[in-house]
Amino acid sequence: MSDSDIIISAEDRIRPSTTADTVPLPRLSRPRRAAQKEKREVRGEGRPETKPKGKLRRRIPFPRLNFTPLQKLSAAGIAMTTLVVGGAVIWYSGIIQRTTQTMITQVMQATAHAGFRVDEITVAGRSRTTMDQLAAALGSGHGSPILSLNLEQAKDRLEALPSVRQAAVERRLPDTLHIAIIERQPIAVWQNNGTHMLVDKDGHVIPGSVAGYEGLPMVVGDGAGSRASELLAMLATEPKLAPRVKAAIRVGNRRWNLMLDDAHDGLEVRLPEDEAAAAWKRLAELENSQGLTNRQVRMVDLRVPDRMILKTERAATPPDATRRKDNGA
Repeated sequence: MSDSDIIISAEDRIRPSTTADTVPLPRLSRPRRAAQKEKREVRGEGRPETKPKGKLRRRIPFPRLNFTPLQKLSAAGIAMTTLVVGGAVIWYSGIIQRTTQTMITQVMQATAHAGFRVDEITVAGRSRTTMDQLAAALGSGHGSPILSLNLEQAKDRLEALPSVRQAAVERRLPDTLHIAIIERQPIAVWQNNGTHMLVDKDGHVIPGSVAGYEGLPMVVGDGAGSRASELLAMLATEPKLAPRVKAAIRVGNRRWNLMLDDAHDGLEVRLPEDEAAAAWKRLAELENSQGLTNRQVRMVDLRVPDRMILKTERAATPPDATRRKDNGA
């Protein structure tokens, strides 16, 4: 039998190894072990197992909602409507406004304590307007926060006074308010329903007494006050005759009757409704050329353009003629 003829019997077969007869495997060299470890890490076999800390929490699965585009659009509309309606309810309830106003008031009070408060009010241009009227229209008194005053609103309130035509308000920090006003100037005395009032060139009524303004022209009747400026402008075109006009009566709110030299017993001139300026000019020419007032004329009617109607005074009867008539002569 040669060495190549090896016979393995049943007894010589490899049996399951036991602890006692376990043959140790040959140890791999370091480079080979490193290569195998790297392969296991790439495959994920070498990851260290982390032990759970404490009790594991079970994640609750949430249902997945699949909305159609129409449903998404409806949901967005509902959300927007809710926001708008909710905001409107909050706004009209006044909560925001009250809160904001309270904060502003507290800030203004703090500035007043710091020295920015009204300690002095100066006024320029005042003649007929009282200080009480100015203080009430200004809306800010002594000791109030000077920074809280709205200058534009104060200006509007001052110009709303009947006697004030223009106004300006200036803040002179830290503690002074300066008011400059231009008062309405009276141009005529308006008599209406037994009451005498002063009016300016815009037809505004100026409150107060007419004492001291008796020399102004008097306009009488409904609508006369608002048309006084127009009338005086027409009269000024004849400067020699205009100062003799003592009163002007508005007739039916359509035309004028002028009273020259005396408001009650003077010469009455009836102007037409149309072309009143032309009639006034014609009267001035006749007065310069013929001297109507030197005659016994009580009324001049200029309402017809191409003619003039004069009304003269009745001549007084001599006393001796009266006695002869009484004796039957």
